Amino acid sequence: MSSPDLPAAGASAAGAAVIAGIRTLALVGPAAAGKTSLAEAMLVKAGMIGTAGTLERGTTVSDHDPLERRLQHSLNSSVMHLVHADTRIHFIDTPGAPDFVGQSLPALEAVETAAVVINAATGIEPMALRMMQHAAERHLDRLIIVNKIDAPGVDLAGLLAQIQAAFGKECLPLNLPAAGGTAVVDCFYNREGAADFSSVEAAHRALVEQVVEVDADFVERYLNDGDVDASELHAPLEEALRQGHLIPVCFVSARSGAGVKELLDVIVRLLPNPTEGNPPDFLRGEGADAQPMHARPDPDLHVLAHVFKVTVDPYVGKMGVFRVHQGTVTPNSLLYVGDGRKPFKVGHLFMLQGKDHVEIQRAVPGDICAVAKVDALHFDAVLHDAAEDDHIHLAPLNFPVPVHGLAIEPKRHGDEQRMWEILQKLVDEDPCLKVEHVAATNETIVNGLGDLHLRILLDRLRDVHRFEVNTRPPRVAYRETITGKAEGHHRHKKQTGGAGQFGEVFLRVEPLPRGSGFQFADEVKGGAIPNTFIPAVEKGVREALAAGVIAGYSVVDIKVTVHDGKSHSVDSKEIAFVTAGRKAVVNAVLEARPIVLEPIVNVEITAPESSTGDITGDLSSRRAQVAGTDAQMAGQMLVRAQAPLAELMSYQSRLNALTSGQGRYTLSLSHYEAVPPTVQQQLMSQHKVTPTEE
Repeated sequence: MSSPDLPAAGASAAGAAVIAGIRTLALVGPAAAGKTSLAEAMLVKAGMIGTAGTLERGTTVSDHDPLERRLQHSLNSSVMHLVHADTRIHFIDTPGAPDFVGQSLPALEAVETAAVVINAATGIEPMALRMMQHAAERHLDRLIIVNKIDAPGVDLAGLLAQIQAAFGKECLPLNLPAAGGTAVVDCFYNREGAADFSSVEAAHRALVEQVVEVDADFVERYLNDGDVDASELHAPLEEALRQGHLIPVCFVSARSGAGVKELLDVIVRLLPNPTEGNPPDFLRGEGADAQPMHARPDPDLHVLAHVFKVTVDPYVGKMGVFRVHQGTVTPNSLLYVGDGRKPFKVGHLFMLQGKDHVEIQRAVPGDICAVAKVDALHFDAVLHDAAEDDHIHLAPLNFPVPVHGLAIEPKRHGDEQRMWEILQKLVDEDPCLKVEHVAATNETIVNGLGDLHLRILLDRLRDVHRFEVNTRPPRVAYRETITGKAEGHHRHKKQTGGAGQFGEVFLRVEPLPRGSGFQFADEVKGGAIPNTFIPAVEKGVREALAAGVIAGYSVVDIKVTVHDGKSHSVDSKEIAFVTAGRKAVVNAVLEARPIVLEPIVNVEITAPESSTGDITGDLSSRRAQVAGTDAQMAGQMLVRAQAPLAELMSYQSRLNALTSGQGRYTLSLSHYEAVPPTVQQQLMSQHKVTPTEE
């Protein structure tokens, strides 16, 4: 039974009717839960495709990337649509591997409902926990889909109990498996029927009682009459979904098709249209002055749309995929990108069906569509057609910090600029990739969420962009400093038959508080060093400190004061004072009790509670100081510590071993402190003095 229309304020009746016939959901959850197969089954059941493709043959609609077909699992989010019971359903298939959460999380920005898919054979996995938590933080309606209900030996009753233990008693079945997992029976509209476990009557009663609790009038009716016709409960049902007071559970088998039509019926009859879900959290303004605001799903208002996905194809160019939240977008619409001052004209407007682009003539609130060949588009951009909306943006997503680093350089010398351009395109597509040039080690570092994440990036460089690179683990950005005061002196004198070189510098060094950097002072009296040569002295000092003195790392937190020197009226030249300054400061640093500093990072590890002891013990063996632990939802524990960065290089592999692959961690720089003497000796012994330092 179709839900009554709830038109947006001010919307025309025709526009409200169109929006009432739209549903949006994201299929999220762990890898191997069957999200892609479920998407295929839904498309088949709706008559959008003739037969379901398979991962093994690489013929699914959503996994169309050559790398996805080769690896047989999703790496990117993929947008699709279908029509069922006169309702347009936009849905997004997302990757389940934790390394690709940068593709999964943005899909939540485009939908009213997060559909968390759980594999009946493997139960609740960490990715399901994470996506349920993220969906709750974004105030989305949540739906749990238990897939593979016909797998051998599954305990569906036990799994439902686990779901309720992990996510709350508000997780109630909308249907139950029947006939040995070959069918499902509805429990919302039906009061009776045969099920494989529990009873339809009990499930129906639990649903009705849960829904009526949000509406006092229905509570009174239920108490007086003993039941309420489910067809009357649409408004309180939507309120229960918005509040998270009800999280429906549906059972399906994507392989056999059991429950797939019933799932489509649930989406149409019970899940929210764009006027019924919680509106997304837009902000107007920047920083602390930003004010919350909500888009109104009215096709007659000015446009507000959000770009949640960007792809950069070597042949097609940049394409932005966006959700319309307000207004109507058509070909020839003029849209601004964020605070950009120059609008772009929408040429072709597409709905996506995997890799296929279906051209459309308009998109209204709730529609998910795309435009191509617009270079100004970027992830998280807000598209609008009114100048006053140039400072509107969505509340930022809480992405995990990419901490798994890889140093990368082109195989061919001279290709550095092209490498940067290609890497920037890949970063544009994935908000959990980061590329930076680390001046301290003179390396280009690509940071991702794990080994697989970076391996796929390298595959894309090679297979898609035909670009070959060399890689190695990144160097730790150690630093050097001094702990005492000292004097330095050098006389540079060189005679080559003609005009010579002469410059003499006296200077002193002293330590500065940690984090102060470098200070240079000129206290030369009486023109012992002419003012024209003081910049040359400073240049030499900076060159020496940047190259390092004892271990090859830049010297920081030091003050250098030049206080005396000598010059020659003929032979003094800039190069002479550069050399004298460089060697004088090296002499001084060597006398000022130099030490090597290492970066200390804050590390936060989320893992099963049962692994806490192993993790804290391992951290202690890595010179870490554990600051504390905090219990998280569903048996997870957060471990907080500080540790030397050098001890955590490639830590994910060790954490995987300690937690059976269920642990994740984030790093952030805290401070620098002195390395132990044994480490300093090792670093000094590895340092090779170059000719310029001699």
